[in-house]
Amino acid sequence: MPAKYERVAEAIREQIRSGKLAVGDKLPSTAELKAEYDVSYGSIRGAMLVLKTEGLVEGRQGEGVYVKAVPAQ
Repeated sequence: MPAKYERVAEAIREQIRSGKLAVGDKLPSTAELKAEYDVSYGSIRGAMLVLKTEGLVEGRQGEGVYVKAVPAQ
């Protein structure tokens, strides 16, 4: 069974892949993501780290996290 942060990262990755989240879109806040996926702050932070490392999202100081690219098929 994947770790909670991996499940969150995959769910967000799929939203980007499907077009539900487009390049330039802002992701929901950490609090909203915590509630949606019923996970801890640490799990959301881990998911964001994975997605940033993959180049799919970028954090903007004081603004939030935005979709940067669509995952390769």
